[in-house]
Order: sequence, then structure tokens, then C-alpha cells
Amino acid sequence: MPVRRSSVAFPKCSLLVSLRILLLVLHAGSPVYSQGDSQSDNKVMDNITVRQGETVFLRCEQGDVVTHTAWLNRSSILYAGEDKWSVDPRVSLVTLNQEEFTIKIENVDMTDEGQYVCAVQTSSRPRTTSVHVLVQVPPKIINFSRDIVVNEGSNVTLMCQASGKPEPSISWKLISNSGDLASDDELLEISSISRQRAGVYECTAVNDIDTDVQTVDITVNYAPSVSEGRDAGVTPGQRGVLECEADAVPEADFEWYKDNRRIFNGFDGMEIINTGSLSKLTFYNVSDGDYGNYTCVAINKLGSSNTNFLLYVVIEPTSSTLLQGPRAVQDGSGGAKTAHFHTCLLFIAFLPFLLRF
Repeated sequence: MPVRRSSVAFPKCSLLVSLRILLLVLHAGSPVYSQGDSQSDNKVMDNITVRQGETVFLRCEQGDVVTHTAWLNRSSILYAGEDKWSVDPRVSLVTLNQEEFTIKIENVDMTDEGQYVCAVQTSSRPRTTSVHVLVQVPPKIINFSRDIVVNEGSNVTLMCQASGKPEPSISWKLISNSGDLASDDELLEISSISRQRAGVYECTAVNDIDTDVQTVDITVNYAPSVSEGRDAGVTPGQRGVLECEADAVPEADFEWYKDNRRIFNGFDGMEIINTGSLSKLTFYNVSDGDYGNYTCVAINKLGSSNTNFLLYVVIEPTSSTLLQGPRAVQDGSGGAKTAHFHTCLLFIAFLPFLLRF
């Protein structure tokens, strides 16, 4: 907006003399009154609330014939007439005429908060208009805990501190566990943490202006827990698999044993494949020597756990085995499980003859 040079402009030395008493009073606080003035000659406007980063306009009505006018921030002169005294490039003159004297401050910050005074010298008497600028600041999380790794049973404290105006409120929640609300304080304290309390925690800072969010991940280490082993029956010459699953953090390492002898990958045609929490012991061509008892051991730095398996032989029934009877199924040691199948077949065959008598 173009600014018209007005007759209200005046030399700096003259302004200093005219405002000498006013500046002394400004140091004492608000509201501001010139010496010899009554309160009716001075006006206190409503507070102006502005958000950080916005632009504020300060308008002063002139009215009577004005000889001198100035805008002051606390005790510092911003503008004397159309002469700029402030070195801040964000402050500029918008309008200066007989009706109003308006300046603007761009990109407002917290340092701009405070009292502003428009001092006017008319032909009759001086008067002042004061206004208090309030700067609102969105929340900003400034002190926050980093991701941590702890052992199960440890005590954990998380911190979340935020700045802002109005002062932001803080809330915590475990977002990886159905949004369970954990705390409404800067400090989140977890006593004897369990594996169920591991996950991503979210801190939210909120005020009337905006919201800021940060997250922290808690990893809880615990010893392995192995699922119960499932026995497997395999026909000789066929493929067989024993599966061992372990729940552990960090992930467990697996070891396989037959009786008390450790099995290594490729041993006697067996292959061990570990994928995350699962380990598979695979037999590609089961022989009589493969049947027996196996143990899977899961190990990490906090402990170990194990489970047992039985690999037993299964013989598929044929027409000849149905007639001959025994040795249809063997146990894990290779011994025959006699079912007296042959005797039952003979009894069934002669049953019609017995019923004739």
C-alpha cells in the first residue's frame, strides 16, 4: 500500500523531547499514561492474539490535528511518523495519514510478544493507545527418548517434553497394542516390563494451535520358548520332516540331536533349514537308521529351551500284508507292533461254518 508523506513527520530530536516523559513511564509497565494526562485521554485496546509465523497489523486512530506520532514496542521506538527507527526488516509502515497510523510485523515470533504503544501529540494534548500482542506457538516435542532394547523384567522410563504456547498437554499410548492409553505425563514409567508391553509407543503433544507426535520403539528380549514337538510317521524310502518352532527375542539359534549326538547340516542325508522362528530337519530318503528319538534345542543369549520328537516307521498296507497279518506298523525303535491280524482273518473266514451248529 503506498504511503503518503504527512505533515505529522518530525525530526528525531523533537520526538525525543516530546516522548521523554512517556518513555520513562513505559519502563514502569502498563497501561501507559503521559504525565499530566487523565486516564480518559489514554486508551487500552483489547489484546491481539496471533499465531507464530503470521502477520500482525497495529492500527492507531489519529483524529484531531496531529503534530507528532510514534509506535513503540515497550521502550523501543519502531516508527516515528514515517521515519523507521527499528532495524528489524519484518516491521514496516502500512498507512500514515490524518485518520490512522498503521504498521505491520511479519513472521511473528515469541520475541514480538508484549505491549505496543501508539503515542500521539495533538494540538491540544498528547494521548496514548496501548495494545498487548499475544503470540501462540504450536507444540514442538524437544526432548524425547530414543528406541531402546531391554531384557524382560527391567524397569523402563520414557521421556517426552514439548514447548508451545499455550503449554501443550502430553499423552502416551502403546499403538501396537490396541491403542492402550499408558500415561498423561511427560514421563512414562513401566515397571518390570513384559514381552506383551514391547512395541511402538506414541507421544502426542497438543495445544489449541496444533499437534506434534513422536514415536519410540521398545524391544524386549526374552529367553526362547519352544512349542511341543509333533511326532512324525514316515514310510521307508520316503521324505520326512520334523518342525521345531521357538518364540524368542532375539531370534533363537537351533541345534538338533539324535539321542545325544548332534546333527549337522548334510549329516547322513539330512538337511537343517532355519527360517526366523522355525527350524526344519528334513530326511529325503528315510532308512531304518533314521527312526528314533530327536531333540530340538533353541538358544539365545538369555537362555535355551528344547522339545523332543519321535520319527517312526509306517508301512503302507498291501494285499499281501492283509493276508499275512503282522508287521503293518512298527514303532520308532524298529520293533514290530503285532496286531494278531492273521488270527482275526481266520476267525472271520470260519465264522459261517460255526454258526451252522
